[in-house]
Amino acid sequence: MQHLFAPWRFAYVSNADSTGECIFCKAARSGGDHLVVGRGKHVYALLNRYPYTSGHIMVAPVAHVGDLAGLDPETLAEMMSLTQKVVAALQRVYRPHGFNLGFNLGEAAGAGIADHLHMHIVPRWRGDTNFMTVNAEVRVLPEELEETCAKLRGALEVNGG
Repeated sequence: MQHLFAPWRFAYVSNADSTGECIFCKAARSGGDHLVVGRGKHVYALLNRYPYTSGHIMVAPVAHVGDLAGLDPETLAEMMSLTQKVVAALQRVYRPHGFNLGFNLGEAAGAGIADHLHMHIVPRWRGDTNFMTVNAEVRVLPEELEETCAKLRGALEVNGG
């Protein structure tokens, strides 16, 4: 396995928001500055700030819900309807050869923000290499190993380890 370092992603994946507010709740209340591309009554779509491919969009409920079973039928239906519209728009604009669609429910499933569920829509092209984990067994690490090591050493010293 190879490793590709991307230390600039650490603030994003560690959910380091100085206000402590959910990025999806903040985006639901705002507009273009949070890359929102479409809205419904109960859901909205926004670009992923750190996409796997061009056009990587997420569809999320306005309500702060982390469990799929917690969505009411109207919101769930609207979520799928907006997903359908986003896919059609991406087909028109980018002409991808396919799509990956899905939820990462819970931290163990890879949800970066588990408390606010969201559907990923990832356009794919034959021969693309941007979906790092799937192609070539490459992982993107959010910070340099030396920095991780220093942080863990510091934490172990504080706790007597």
